[in-house]
Amino acid sequence: MKLHEFFYFNKSDRQVLLVCLLLAMALAGGFYWTGKQSNTTVLTSEDSVAFTKNAHFIDGRDNREPYAGSRQGTSTTYMAAPEGSSGYYDTEVQKAELFTFDPNTADSTQLLRLGLRPWQVRYIYKYRARGGIYRSPSDFARLYGLTQKQFRELEPYIKISNDYRPAAELYPASSTASQAPSAVSQYRDTLKFPLKIKEGEYISLNQLDTTQFKKVPGIGSYYARRIAEYGRRLGGYVSVDQLKEINGFPEEALRFFRITSTRTQKINLNRLTLNQLKSHPYLNYYQARAIVDYRRLHEPLKSLDPLRLMPEFPPEALQRLSPYVEF
Repeated sequence: MKLHEFFYFNKSDRQVLLVCLLLAMALAGGFYWTGKQSNTTVLTSEDSVAFTKNAHFIDGRDNREPYAGSRQGTSTTYMAAPEGSSGYYDTEVQKAELFTFDPNTADSTQLLRLGLRPWQVRYIYKYRARGGIYRSPSDFARLYGLTQKQFRELEPYIKISNDYRPAAELYPASSTASQAPSAVSQYRDTLKFPLKIKEGEYISLNQLDTTQFKKVPGIGSYYARRIAEYGRRLGGYVSVDQLKEINGFPEEALRFFRITSTRTQKINLNRLTLNQLKSHPYLNYYQARAIVDYRRLHEPLKSLDPLRLMPEFPPEALQRLSPYVEF
């Protein structure tokens, strides 16, 4: 299809298109002309009176400024709001007055006179309604929207009442500090912090008393429990050097221990099962199995001599085991 054929219309179609085009141009011209004539919305007299009357009240108070030439008496003449202003937001452009105030008790009128904006006043009211307290001028500096210049101007005039200051200030820190040393000297929790023994003193190792073990310098609750637990597994200590078998044991504490009794709890090698034998610290699984196999294939043990021929028992193993066995 050629281009001139695409735009070909019969006579009746052309008439309809021409009428639609004229109507569209007339409507566009009408909108343009009416919009150019007026850009403001005209309020009715009732609406304007209601708006002007309500615009001067913030937090239920009349914040209009009296006219400078009005007489003080039964009636007061108020300044009319400047043309083009809303009335409610006139406080934003008012000149700030500086006077002493407490942010915990100041009302909205005082806060607005200080140059704060109405929405900042609402923030203060909400903060105080939730139980918030301004304890120092630095607390007031966190007010949303408050600039550094405004705060520097207001800071000298912020006076916090003593009723809102921390109660700890009633008791100076110097008085409590002077009482602290005497309190510590009069009372000490010897259960948590036991007194340590001095050089030359010692603790009996076979007592297996964790309270006594914690009196040794370098021994706390952890190693005290490890000493008592390992002693019960052994059946009693026969040498102070056995403490070295505890992983990480501080060797400088060895000199504070003594062996006052060599009596030990012995195990019978002919009666215990394999699991019972290997639970002893000086017998592992292979050694316990060798003892059980010997009892089954030969005869009950009468001494440790038959074990000397087994590779599982080197001489040092039999030497440390000998104080804890019986037959």
